[in-house]
Amino acid sequence: MRIGTSQWTGYEPLFLARDRAYFDSDTARLIEYTSNTETARAFRNGAVDAVSITLDEVVKLRRAGVDARIVLVIDVSHGADVILARPDIGSLSGLRGRRVGFEITSLGDYMLSRALEGVNMTMGDVEVVPLEISEHERAFKEGVVDAVVTYEPVRAKLLAFGARKLFDSSQIPGEIMDVLVVHASFLGEDHDQLVKVIDAWFRALDEIKKNRRGAVHAIAQRERITIAEVETSLVGLRFPDLEENRAMLAGPAPRLIGQAERLVEVMVKRKLVSERVDLRSSLDGTHLPGMAR
Repeated sequence: MRIGTSQWTGYEPLFLARDRAYFDSDTARLIEYTSNTETARAFRNGAVDAVSITLDEVVKLRRAGVDARIVLVIDVSHGADVILARPDIGSLSGLRGRRVGFEITSLGDYMLSRALEGVNMTMGDVEVVPLEISEHERAFKEGVVDAVVTYEPVRAKLLAFGARKLFDSSQIPGEIMDVLVVHASFLGEDHDQLVKVIDAWFRALDEIKKNRRGAVHAIAQRERITIAEVETSLVGLRFPDLEENRAMLAGPAPRLIGQAERLVEVMVKRKLVSERVDLRSSLDGTHLPGMAR
C-alpha cells in the first residue's frame, strides 16, 4: 500500500508507527512529497493508493471526479496553522496591499480568505504570491513576501526569526482538519492492509500519550526541529481517538458531514470549487478497528 504524505507534525504518528514497526514494509510504504498540493496531485494521478491531506483537498478531488474515500480523521488543527507577518505589520488589516505567500491550490487560500473576512477584506486586497511550503521560509526571510500562511516546521522557524502571528486556526475551530484518503478501487482486495495501517496509527497515538518524551524526541529528530517546537506544535493539534473517528465517519449521521458542508459552502463562495460537492458517499468508517464490514 503506497501512502503519500508530506512534512507536517499532524502526520508524524504515521512515521512513528512505521519506525516502531507497528506496520511493516510489506503492509505499507510512506512516500513523502514537498507539499499537500503535490500529495493530492500524486493521488489524483494514481501514483499512490492513499494520502494524508486536508479536507479541502478532498473536496477538490471529488469535484474533479476522483472517487476518494475518507477512512480516518487524522487531526483537527486548533492553532497549528497560522498567518505570520513581518514584525511591523500589527494586524490583519495591515496586510492590505502587501505580498502574502501561500500554496494557491491548497489550504492557504481557504485560511487567508476566512481570516480576511473578519476584518472586512477580501483576497483582492492583498497581493497573492504562489509558494510551495518548501519555499515559505526562504521567501519570508529574504523579503520576497510580507506574510505567509504556513504551518510546522516553518511556523516555529519563522516565529524564532521574529515573525508576528496575525491569525491561527483556533479562530475557526473545527474547519481545518487532515484525513487519510484511499482510492475506492483499492479498498476491496486490500482491506486488511488498510486495517493494519489504521490500527498502527492508533498505537502510535497511544505511544505519544504513554511515552511522550520518547515519541516527541523521535518526531523532533525526523522533522529536524527542537523538542520544544514539537511540543508547541502538538498543542495546536487535536488527534481524534477511535471513538471520535467512529462518530465522525460511521453510522446513519456521521458528524463529519456538518463540518464538511460548512467547508464546501465557504469554498464555493471563494470559487475554490465551481459548485457544491456532497461528501456523504466519501465517508467510510468500516475500516476502523472493531468495525464490521
